[in-house]
Amino acid sequence: MRSWRIFGSIAALAIAGPAWPQTATAPMPSPDSRSLTAQGELARRVVAEGKVPGIVILSAVGNSMPHMVAEGRIAIEPDAPAANADSLWRIYSMTKPITGIAAMILVEEGKLRLDQPISDFIPAFKDMKVLVDPAKDLTSRPATRPITVRNLLTHTAGLGYTIVTKGPLLVEYNRLGINPAQVNALLEPGMRAARPSTLEEFANRTATLPLIADPGTKWSYSIGLDVLGRVIEVAGGIPFDQFVNTRIFAPLKMQSSFWTVPQAKAGILATNYMAPKVAIDQGATSVWLQPPSFPYGGAGLVMSARDYDRFLHMLLNGGELDGARILKPETVRLAMSDLLPPSVDRSTLAQMTADTGAPMGFGAGGSVYLADVPGGPGKGTYGWAGAAGSIGWVDPAHRLRATMMINSFSEQALKRETSKAIYADLAR
Repeated sequence: MRSWRIFGSIAALAIAGPAWPQTATAPMPSPDSRSLTAQGELARRVVAEGKVPGIVILSAVGNSMPHMVAEGRIAIEPDAPAANADSLWRIYSMTKPITGIAAMILVEEGKLRLDQPISDFIPAFKDMKVLVDPAKDLTSRPATRPITVRNLLTHTAGLGYTIVTKGPLLVEYNRLGINPAQVNALLEPGMRAARPSTLEEFANRTATLPLIADPGTKWSYSIGLDVLGRVIEVAGGIPFDQFVNTRIFAPLKMQSSFWTVPQAKAGILATNYMAPKVAIDQGATSVWLQPPSFPYGGAGLVMSARDYDRFLHMLLNGGELDGARILKPETVRLAMSDLLPPSVDRSTLAQMTADTGAPMGFGAGGSVYLADVPGGPGKGTYGWAGAAGSIGWVDPAHRLRATMMINSFSEQALKRETSKAIYADLAR
């Protein structure tokens, strides 16, 4: 299971005019090198230096069609397809904001309440225990309060994550297969053998384990958004992935967003790398071509940059895009606001996002800037990043949306570098 911990190679978020074409295969505009100087230079440099074989950056202000910077290919092989707006990338934890917004749809409809106990939907979470000494053993005491929907959205439920949890609780997470994500075809059989085969069983198994802290008291990166997937399917009345597909992807015409990549799309799925020239998951034989054990709300999607931009564009527009309304503007504002409980210990979040240069809160599955960064993200910027190097955010203060796609566990610095380049170009 030590190999599984490579998935923890994550870094925190660096954070009305022409609309997108209606079809996912419509051509992107040609990059304008004069207005994308910093982004273009960054992309050319990282490909030339061999840090990644290819990169795609989309950025736009307001409702304008996004500028695209695309350099290199989706794999190191010289005959690999060029990276472009429709290339497919493993977005891992960039799935979390999508799951968060799915939950907010149900909040808006009155089928969920932010401070509603999740035991209303998953009875196994009725009487949770909390570890007395997480480093020592599994001795536990009764939790002082129930886990709520808000807690799952904001990583304050007291749940663990195999990528950050340590000690005896990590052993139990591994024993029970609480590992909701895919890495490659080599690791998957062992992970799948331990992992529950349904989202319902995953949630129920998780509920048998003690928490690392009382709900609502500490921010700790977790499987909260994966458990939230089960809440969504119970409250929504249909399987979690179908809910996301029908309530978000279909109306937004996100036609290249997959829980399982179709075999016909294998040729445009980027290879994922452990190091610049060490492939960990080849696109043509990827584990993502197989159905997962269940849909992973925290790290389960493969998407194109074009599709993620459409999701962000909807948020920037206050919940609507091209006539399709996903949420009311007030619900979007709530989702992108700081939803953390007032007295929560934010020290771990502060450490994880220290290089942003601003205090951070947390909204519906993504971080939220609580202050402006001079020359950078504005207060209210919302988004998150992925373990394989990708990042996406919306900045309401600057009316900006941005997506960067690569697939490399080893190349994490590009998230912050991309943010700096985009704001440098914006300043021009």
